[in-house]
Amino acid sequence: MLGTVKPGQLVRSRAGRDEGVCYLVLGYHDARRVRVTDGARRPVTRPKIKNLSHLEIIEKVGEDVAAALAKGEPVTDAMVRKNLAAILEGGR
Repeated sequence: MLGTVKPGQLVRSRAGRDEGVCYLVLGYHDARRVRVTDGARRPVTRPKIKNLSHLEIIEKVGEDVAAALAKGEPVTDAMVRKNLAAILEGGR
């Protein structure tokens, strides 16, 4: 499953207490789990670890977050919220 999700990609939780919540992927935790954030309830400093099988992978990417992660630059909660809002306002 490794390689199916890219850093900065939009995902939606399909299972758990957070079902239906959209997140951006920060990176892989291990081969089957990723670290996700929404910039609010789950800040960048305390990302949620989600099993890939519990996520709906959406083919949209938060460009600012993806670029910062690729360059090794810090990602802020404001950046995540801005990218999520832009993606979700643009339509699902």
